[in-house]
Amino acid sequence: MLWNSTTNWNNKIETFLKKLFPAQGVVFGFAGLIIIGTILLMLPISVRPGKSITLVDALFTATSASCVTGLVVVDTHDHWSVFGQLIILSLIQIGGLGMLTMATWISIIIGRKVTYKERLLMQESLNQSDVEGIIRLTKNVILVTFAVELIGALLLSIRFIPQFGLIKGLYMGIFHAVSAFCNAGFDLMGNFNSIIAYVSDPLVSFTIAGLFIIGGLGFTVWRDMNHSRNFHKLTLHSKIAIIITIVLLIAGALLFLILESHNSDTLGDLSWGDKILASFFQSATCRTAGYNTIFISGLTEESKLVSIILMFIGASPGSTGGGIKTVTFGVIIFTLVSILKGKENTEILKRTVPHRIVRKSLAIIFFSLSFVLVVALIMAIYEDIPLLNISFEVVSAFGTVGLSTGITPYLSGFSKLLIVLTMFLGRVGPLTLTYALARRLDRRKQNYSYPEGKIMVG
Repeated sequence: MLWNSTTNWNNKIETFLKKLFPAQGVVFGFAGLIIIGTILLMLPISVRPGKSITLVDALFTATSASCVTGLVVVDTHDHWSVFGQLIILSLIQIGGLGMLTMATWISIIIGRKVTYKERLLMQESLNQSDVEGIIRLTKNVILVTFAVELIGALLLSIRFIPQFGLIKGLYMGIFHAVSAFCNAGFDLMGNFNSIIAYVSDPLVSFTIAGLFIIGGLGFTVWRDMNHSRNFHKLTLHSKIAIIITIVLLIAGALLFLILESHNSDTLGDLSWGDKILASFFQSATCRTAGYNTIFISGLTEESKLVSIILMFIGASPGSTGGGIKTVTFGVIIFTLVSILKGKENTEILKRTVPHRIVRKSLAIIFFSLSFVLVVALIMAIYEDIPLLNISFEVVSAFGTVGLSTGITPYLSGFSKLLIVLTMFLGRVGPLTLTYALARRLDRRKQNYSYPEGKIMVG
């Protein structure tokens, strides 16, 4: 009887999974990872002796790690035991690559055949346009990820081993390399200080910044750069991602340097060399990384606004980062330029962008901005916190960045749950929305059109 009952449940589960669209599979995958992480973090062995954790805080931490955000309600080093830290690290790695990517990799290792349905799920998880070569891409993603993280861990260990000893230094190097590459921003420095102690350290700053810049470019760009080895031969997608990334890095660094150079709470007391280094790092980390070498709470109002804009744009499609994505932002900017030039089509680097891509980009931006504004407004009603700081927190959560002005631990339970929802939707929402729109636009084409109606805009 027990065997029959178990078999029936397995059949029901398999039937349920077969009915899922790929986008739904991504959502359920992340939700399942968060639930498992929450349960594990609730275990007494996960916290340090004398510490405790509530269900809401465990859920918040599991969501932040799985969605590679980095917002924390308790300090990762001071509150969690080594076991708890390893759980968080595992959630970061799986969440950064995607649970479906990891599951496919395991299937490949054990020799299990990957079904077409699973390939469709992988296509959605990696934000690819088709399933051709998806298994090869998955293998390359895993190999490149582990190779880059290993190099990053070794470089960071050069600094951490003399400071913390061999074993702990290696552990610190591995933890921060994985966290940085996956754009998570969790750290083990203690007292919510992130890596502020290394503001003048080029090795740590450039290594960590390099890791999350590489992670934020996206798997598609990696593959394209590996095949082409020449910028002019890259696909339009890769060119836009690289150009927008460089422009935002430089513009952000210059703005932070100008706005903060005389602010004693951030860059004011540093040498000019350290100011430039810290400004570059701050510009890079706003692109969904979450580490900081200066106190975010000390930023001027203008710098917070610049940070919000950079966090909202985020990383590139198919990467470990979040936000509306660089390519989405680039499409909208070039669309505006084309309109100003009086052109009917969006043109980028002597290529025409399909109207459906422009519409999807507009939809993603509208959805993201609307969601962020609604959540910020609700939180502003419930919390006695300046609206700019609340907006900073919400955009940081939605962009899966992890930077905070320091208000996270002091939020009410209701606001923490709102941030949890925001982090979750920030990780899967734009991706799911894009897929849903693609199905409608590509598979439900109409053979007719209604008469044009005259309206006035502007």
